[in-house]
Amino acid sequence: MREKCRFVLDHTPHILVQIVPGEADKVSSHGRHILVEVGSAAVRGSKHYRFIKRTSAVKAVLDQYRPDVIECLCPWVLPWTAIGYRRQNPETALVAGYHTDFPNAQVGRVARGLFGERIASGFRAMSYGYAEVTYRQFDRLYTLNQTARIELSARRLDRIDVLPLGVDLAVFSPERRDSGFRHALGCDDVRPLLVYAGRLDAEKKVDQLLAMMRHLPAGFPAQLVLLGDGRLRERLVEEAAGLPVSFLGFEPDRWNVARALASCDLYVSAMADETFGLSVAEAQACGLPVVGVASGAMPERVNPGLGLLGPVDDPAAMAGNVVSCFHNRSVIAPAARRHAEQHYGWQNTFRTL
Repeated sequence: MREKCRFVLDHTPHILVQIVPGEADKVSSHGRHILVEVGSAAVRGSKHYRFIKRTSAVKAVLDQYRPDVIECLCPWVLPWTAIGYRRQNPETALVAGYHTDFPNAQVGRVARGLFGERIASGFRAMSYGYAEVTYRQFDRLYTLNQTARIELSARRLDRIDVLPLGVDLAVFSPERRDSGFRHALGCDDVRPLLVYAGRLDAEKKVDQLLAMMRHLPAGFPAQLVLLGDGRLRERLVEEAAGLPVSFLGFEPDRWNVARALASCDLYVSAMADETFGLSVAEAQACGLPVVGVASGAMPERVNPGLGLLGPVDDPAAMAGNVVSCFHNRSVIAPAARRHAEQHYGWQNTFRTL
């Protein structure tokens, strides 16, 4: 959102109104950029995330600023707020961004844990039906990867584009590497240091990373850094007892995130339903090989020569891939950086948008 604001102000004559959840109702105006915070409750167990339920407040903002184009990134209640506004203002264009594969990553995962796979498949089908009914009301829909585009196209949705996200290549760079970061963790410059950055929630499958650590060979003394927070943090801390795992919590400063990534040796993720994998791209920009799973957007992010992808929920295979990539990191690291420079510039993202 910060990069979008910068692009709009530097390269277009437009006014940008961004409506986001916040602690309380607040409007901040900076020339052609207006940030509207709608007071919203924190998501239970994830204090850094908030969810807008007050659709009447959002409708009031739309009535006040009368936008020509609405871009909606929430798949739940806000799309219908935008649809209702357009019915009263038919000259308004609607664009939706499919940033989360919610039928699989959220609805299907929860239903599987509660009822089993057979019933979960029914919930997934209903969720895709909801997506079809909702996004058919929009003039344009974009996904973050080809897999999601194909899935939604099969639901009789058309006018779908693929919009890759970007990375601030000046911030996320191998130059951010800092031995002091490693030494503060009790890790010297020789010991393998693995990192994951993201929410500590069930859909991210961070528990699989802990299982992977248990499958590493005895002579491979790796340490794992978990950068992020979420509702599963306490449980994961308990499960990590006896393992060389550091929980660093939520980091709001992007420079510090880049320092952490660049100071590690490998990026690891067991997430099977990534719609883009922005943290993967940021890690590649920092020169890190990526070890992940061959599912979701991962195959589009991790091309041959940039890391290794294994089966979903197979920590033993992931452990083997970690060892292999670590020993080849001197070759993979510069290739990962070149890949980020060629494919993840924010300028291309926002020109397309």
